[in-house]
Amino acid sequence: MRRDYFDLTVEGVGDDPDDRTTPLVRIDFHGPEGLLRDRLSGTDGDLLEAAEIDVAFRLREPLGEADDPEGVVGVTNRYTGDFVLELNETATDVLPFIHAARDSVDDEDAHYRVEIDVDGERLVSYDKDTFLVYDHEGNLLRSESLIPSGVEL
Repeated sequence: MRRDYFDLTVEGVGDDPDDRTTPLVRIDFHGPEGLLRDRLSGTDGDLLEAAEIDVAFRLREPLGEADDPEGVVGVTNRYTGDFVLELNETATDVLPFIHAARDSVDDEDAHYRVEIDVDGERLVSYDKDTFLVYDHEGNLLRSESLIPSGVEL
């Protein structure tokens, strides 16, 4: 599936502490609907639940060496490891989103929402509490990732 089929927008990533809400990432797909629906479906044909997908950001270049390092946001099927979708984004788009998710809560684990639309029509909505960030060599960047308390990786 082509990465240019996707547009990503975020909400809830402001600097005002009084306006903190659950951060939202909306991914809009502009391609063949059946293709995305098939990838978002389990072996039973039902759409995957939030617990059945993982969201990650993989850098293509080192943090700190470029002004705005590029990377890839990936949504995968947790059980098969298959990519559901991938899209190009930059660290300055993704990392503030993760920080906003961390800052949006008081004593509970951080969380965010992912909405995946097909040409503006909602296909799925997931509430998530994990967003892993990997460097350009594939190593987990724990300090940049959103990992719930008590989770061992």
